[in-house]
Amino acid sequence: MLKIPFRVIIPNTDETLTSAIDLEQIPELIAREKVTAVIHSLPAGQEIPWILGADTVIFFNGKILGKPENQEQAVEYLTALQGNTHTVITSIVLYNGRTKDISSRICKTNVTFAPMSKEEIQWYVETGEWHGAAGGYRIQSLASCFVQKIDGSYSCVVGLPIFELYDILKEQGYSILE
Repeated sequence: MLKIPFRVIIPNTDETLTSAIDLEQIPELIAREKVTAVIHSLPAGQEIPWILGADTVIFFNGKILGKPENQEQAVEYLTALQGNTHTVITSIVLYNGRTKDISSRICKTNVTFAPMSKEEIQWYVETGEWHGAAGGYRIQSLASCFVQKIDGSYSCVVGLPIFELYDILKEQGYSILE
């Protein structure tokens, strides 16, 4: 959308959640680990202009709903979320290769799902969109028909908060005007 050239590198990181830190700090910790893993995976001496990492978690009733491990867990997550409001937190971490600085931003958004029938939940889960999605849904696709209200940033829920991304890039001297 911002016409920023990029290359996707999927880091080999462990996204296992730890209870040793505040739950709201987990997405930033995981995003930092992703950035660090990419830095270490590149050939020695390679110039790195920028590395961006992001992580999204869903908070509901004091717990984190991560990426469902299977269809049953996806049904469990969506059953809990339907008719309720949950919080989505996405953290982005940017490494500036020129200055060797790391900056981060956190974005929080509340999402309210309309009540859903068991049949609607089953239909959605059978689409397979829950694979690899925090909370078991993708707001940018079919799950959007169940979202009653968003209080905050839509792009935060998608997994890359655009305002925060642009803000962090400006802070680090990157201009989309060039």
